[in-house]
Amino acid sequence: MNSRVTMGLAAVLLLGAIIVGYWGLVLSRQPAPVAEAPAPAVVTVEKSVAAAEDQTRQPVVVLVRDVPPFTPLTAADLAVEKLRSAPAGSLGTIEQAVGRTPWRHLSAGTWLNDESFEAGGTLARMIHKDERALAVSVDEVIGAAGQLIPGDYVDVLLFLRQDASNPQQSAQIVVPAMRVLGVGEQYGLTNDGQPSAPALSADDKLKQDQRRLTARTVVLAVPEQLLSRMMLATQVGTLRLAVRSSEEQRLAKYWAGENQAPDKLVAANSQLFQFTQLALGAAPKVPSGGEHSGAARPAVEVIRGNQITQQNP
Repeated sequence: MNSRVTMGLAAVLLLGAIIVGYWGLVLSRQPAPVAEAPAPAVVTVEKSVAAAEDQTRQPVVVLVRDVPPFTPLTAADLAVEKLRSAPAGSLGTIEQAVGRTPWRHLSAGTWLNDESFEAGGTLARMIHKDERALAVSVDEVIGAAGQLIPGDYVDVLLFLRQDASNPQQSAQIVVPAMRVLGVGEQYGLTNDGQPSAPALSADDKLKQDQRRLTARTVVLAVPEQLLSRMMLATQVGTLRLAVRSSEEQRLAKYWAGENQAPDKLVAANSQLFQFTQLALGAAPKVPSGGEHSGAARPAVEVIRGNQITQQNP
């Protein structure tokens, strides 16, 4: 009887030891509590940095929706964004734009300045007051194998064939350093530095580039003094467009406000060969044949093709 009691007590003690050991193992596996960093201090630092950055940004008025031409702007069309550097001439408050009427389509996201409300189409906003935009018909050869893009500079070459009215064939630079405004349907930047057309998707941009390769017209910015000569050159001979090197930095100089010097335009006029109509040169003087009784009669100017002569009646 005593042995049975002893065995029961031993079994109970063994079971208790197993339970206590399991409970101790469970407690030892629980992770120790991690001390959390004081959140208020971090939030305070972030707010201070954000406030400091906000003070350095400048307000710029932008459109939140597309606006068709000749539609007065309302406060619902506008929003103010703070940028690190505001574009030159941009409007800073909504009150400066409310009630004003744009003359052209403005896309959402466009920042506004005074030129946003000035009249003029795409080409009129791409040239200065002493320039004219002139379209020239081209093909794959004339247009430099389709590799022209807006912003390139080209020399306009003219070839005159020998014929009855032109005793000597010639090739010459008619107008040097003409800026390419557009090729086909693709145009460059306007004078305020903005794209002349809304931003295109990747697919539309690829299609536009493909059409540019086969374009049949190129628009050039021609100085006003050389416009008539350029127009005449397109009618009397064969043209070629020779692309100038980008190392000349002509586009950068244009955006910096450097214009063609007058002496350069005069030099361009004087460098023509066998093309006196374009050169605007004086007709050759005919020596007098001796003394004549009475008043001298004025000579008669005779123009045959590109040759100018004077004959006395």
